[in-house]
Amino acid sequence: MTGKFVRVSVRVPLEQAEEAWALALGLSPGGFEESEDVTTLTLSLYVNESAVLSIEEAFSDVEVTPVEPGWEDAWRAFHQPARAGGLWIGPPWERPNPGEHAVVIDPGRAFGTGAHPTTRACIELLARSERSPLLDLGCGSGVLSIAAARLGFGPIRAVDNDPVAVETTIANATANDVVIDVALLDGELDALPVMATTVANVLLAPVERILTRLTSGVVITSGYLDTAHTRAPGWRSTDRVTLDGWAANRFERAP
Repeated sequence: MTGKFVRVSVRVPLEQAEEAWALALGLSPGGFEESEDVTTLTLSLYVNESAVLSIEEAFSDVEVTPVEPGWEDAWRAFHQPARAGGLWIGPPWERPNPGEHAVVIDPGRAFGTGAHPTTRACIELLARSERSPLLDLGCGSGVLSIAAARLGFGPIRAVDNDPVAVETTIANATANDVVIDVALLDGELDALPVMATTVANVLLAPVERILTRLTSGVVITSGYLDTAHTRAPGWRSTDRVTLDGWAANRFERAP
């Protein structure tokens, strides 16, 4: 790819975080930095300058700055390890403590390292759940599938409607030496695999639509703020985790 890399910072009101996060994933599949204050979410995307126009069309408050020499190392420093559900989650240049069960995700592939609060909240709920066959719906980097395998779930099927996500999940599963059946599939349109547990870390609207299509007995969902109230007819919420303004729910099918 020709052209220089730049840092594009976009700012949105915190209540628009879900939509901004989804847009940023599509515009910067290599990942992005995220920070927030009381009212505002800031996402910083490191992209080729040819991608700036698309970002400016998607967001109204955009600032473009050149990246300084050594920005790659600064970008690496941003991706720090996290822990959830008794697991260490981090990039390949960091190392877990001896004896820790690790989920290693390369943020250069897609979708960050898996340290986002929604990911960690889902893993916390998985750790509290009975081990069973599992469907990861909208798998992204595959971090939740790999975490589930580390926690003892299986067999595991991971699906996504994005070919990049499918390729990334396969690569990350191989790097972590876990067995995951990965397929290209649209969770809102295609027939879904029948598994006892489903995890879906997507956005609120897709979560609500997906809940009407699943046959699983247990569903763990996230991808929305902790102020959101998920509409889930036919399901009852049995557990909830909130982290840094985001939420995840564990639903069981209502009797």
